[in-house]
Amino acid sequence: MNLLPCVEVEPQQPANAVVIWLHGLGADGHDFEPVVPHLQLTNGVHARFVFPHAPRIPVTINGGMQMPAWYDILEMSIDRSVDENQLRSSAQQAIALIEREIARGIPAHRIVLAGFSQGGAVAYEAALTYDKKLAGIMCLSTYLATHASIQPNLAQQATPILIHHGSQDPVVPVQLGEQAKAWLSERNYPVTYKTYPMAHQVCAEQLQDIRAFLQQVLTA
Repeated sequence: MNLLPCVEVEPQQPANAVVIWLHGLGADGHDFEPVVPHLQLTNGVHARFVFPHAPRIPVTINGGMQMPAWYDILEMSIDRSVDENQLRSSAQQAIALIEREIARGIPAHRIVLAGFSQGGAVAYEAALTYDKKLAGIMCLSTYLATHASIQPNLAQQATPILIHHGSQDPVVPVQLGEQAKAWLSERNYPVTYKTYPMAHQVCAEQLQDIRAFLQQVLTA
């Protein structure tokens, strides 16, 4: 498998932790690169941030236009109709990046997998099915697209999961974040869920909460 091209932001000290962060539909790996300076971690946590680029594919809801996407979205109903095969393929690409970081000397329990919107749906699938315990899973303004088909691995049963959503999100309604939280809570995953008075975006208060989460799960 060819690895996805990525934007990588190295810490000032040799990396001893990694955050792999998947962007949303139509964006690219540079989308969340500007947040890194706001996530300065302390207490000996030196995190490498890896922002992969999704391939360009036709997207049905956008008239078949080609754009960076992790999978095709067939319709925008509340239940979402997506190409699950493409989503699972993207999840395997994310897992390949995790394995690369392990090969570079960062153990799985020092790796956080994160995703925004469409990238968050891939992060759910990749992280929950992965067979080595991760440090954390971070899902922002997203949904659990494969809730009916996913086959979770017990390795993540105790992995902290952070879910953030905008209460005014017109793209991914907040109900979808609530549904993911309920699905995970019913299966006894340790979930932290929080909403913000915002649309389909990130905000300054949220970045502070993300920083606190990363600090918590990556502090040895």
